[in-house]
Amino acid sequence: MDFSPPDGVRKAASRALEVRAEKPPSQRGMTDVGLARARDLSNGKTISPETARRMLSYFSRHEVDKKGASWPEQGAGWQAWHGWGGDAGYAWVKKLVRQMDA
Repeated sequence: MDFSPPDGVRKAASRALEVRAEKPPSQRGMTDVGLARARDLSNGKTISPETARRMLSYFSRHEVDKKGASWPEQGAGWQAWHGWGGDAGYAWVKKLVRQMDA
């Protein structure tokens, strides 16, 4: 099983960090944990099986954020979602967890 982030995950996390850096402090998303995750993913750092499960939990809880008012303007929810790898990250960790549980 490959726990290194695919290209789409790395790109989403990198873009989230770029967007966050361009925003004023009041419009920046991501917790300290999310920011660390975005940095690790954008750098291609291999994740642990436990991290894959935590990522899946994050995505499951936060999919509703896509309906937020600030989503189209790349607001805090958008930044956080993409910092965790975006839709590519969600698909990736779903697949990893499915394989781990098989």
